[in-house]
Amino acid sequence: MCRRGLCLVALVLCLWGAGLARVPAAQAAVTTDELEQFFQVVDDLFQKGLAASQAGHFEEAEAYWTAAIELYPQNPAAWSNRGNTRVSQFKLEAAIADFNQAVALAPNLPDPYINRGIAWEGLQQWDKAIADYDKALIFNPKDPVAYNNRGNAQGGAGDWEAASRDFKKAAFLAPGFAGANVNYALSLYQVGNVQESTRLLRGLVRRYSKFADPRAALAAVLWGQGLIGEAESNWYPVIGLDPRYGNVNWLRDIRRWPPAVVSSLEKFLALR
Repeated sequence: MCRRGLCLVALVLCLWGAGLARVPAAQAAVTTDELEQFFQVVDDLFQKGLAASQAGHFEEAEAYWTAAIELYPQNPAAWSNRGNTRVSQFKLEAAIADFNQAVALAPNLPDPYINRGIAWEGLQQWDKAIADYDKALIFNPKDPVAYNNRGNAQGGAGDWEAASRDFKKAAFLAPGFAGANVNYALSLYQVGNVQESTRLLRGLVRRYSKFADPRAALAAVLWGQGLIGEAESNWYPVIGLDPRYGNVNWLRDIRRWPPAVVSSLEKFLALR
């Protein structure tokens, strides 16, 4: 995810090439020019849908993907991308129906499974999310997003040892994947490896000085170790970077930090 903040913002994954070979049956007898015009119209809808999604205009994007589906229902990309816009609007059941269609049309592509897994996470259906990430990893066993998202789902299910292994794998596969690295560090704190968690978070704060997540997490884990002054100095910039980190409910329910880190930050905030 990735999400996290990840966590429940879906990736806009364009699978356009996956459907190019699936020319609608009604188009089989048309001329080359007519066929090119057809694909141009569909491609235009795809470009508009992607642009609207990237701008955060999800309702508008959904309309473009719906138009693309009406023209070309055999293309898995349109279904998957409309599902993404629906996840972003928290229309989770409708999104899952779209991802089901994408999977049926392209059962060997990993992206629809990853996207459907995100929707299952939104419904707290952890086992179903894990199953979809497992499936994605069959088709792409080196996908850091699938490992990171499966770690999120494992954490949601309460299995933080398994979550930590997945976050570690995601961070290994994509060293520049900041979210996976933060998640790995947080999971280490949850499973009791406090010193390594602290070391990793300090490094991430140096590397991503404007990223609120590792800085807020570092403040929490430092407070948990009684390092009050250092915790305070790391917390000071956080609210200016992202005020959501002052909301424990958001951290627990949306960002989904591990319980031990949330508890430490909650105690820190209560005494400030």
